[in-house]
Amino acid sequence: MTNSTNIDLRYTEDTEIRLTMKLLIATDGTKYGEAAVEAVCKYSLGPDDTIHLISIIDMAVPLGLDVYSGSLPNMADYESAARSHAEAVIEQARSKIIEQHGDVKITTDILFGSPDSRIVETAEEQMTDLIVLGSHGYNRWERLLLGSVSDSVVHHAHCSVLIARTNEK
Repeated sequence: MTNSTNIDLRYTEDTEIRLTMKLLIATDGTKYGEAAVEAVCKYSLGPDDTIHLISIIDMAVPLGLDVYSGSLPNMADYESAARSHAEAVIEQARSKIIEQHGDVKITTDILFGSPDSRIVETAEEQMTDLIVLGSHGYNRWERLLLGSVSDSVVHHAHCSVLIARTNEK
């Protein structure tokens, strides 16, 4: 049994084909994260396109702890400060995108965890077409010592990834 469907596609010179895009932008408020937002602002987006703007708080970042001082930092204060910073970063990025693309749909999230895995997980959950993030431009040794979020995302994402760079070092 065959199932045949005839699709009649007739195009004229006035016909515009418009595909919608789902973008995921990850930003951390650094000049590298801002480069990702600026990269998206350079593209033409329409009212049917959607942007999911995220900032990720990595609570596993090692703190300079003096284990012999007898006190540990209040993690609730650290989390609250990190959340406030992430909210400001998201709002600044959102404003910049709206200024450039007033009619695009934007959703936002502040996430906790490992940035590379949370970016990839969120992109899969949102069925994202394109992930946009910045790169610190580490050399080989810096990547070896510090790791590279952008490198990990490129290798594990299910969709295309745009790495935005800055001209500065």
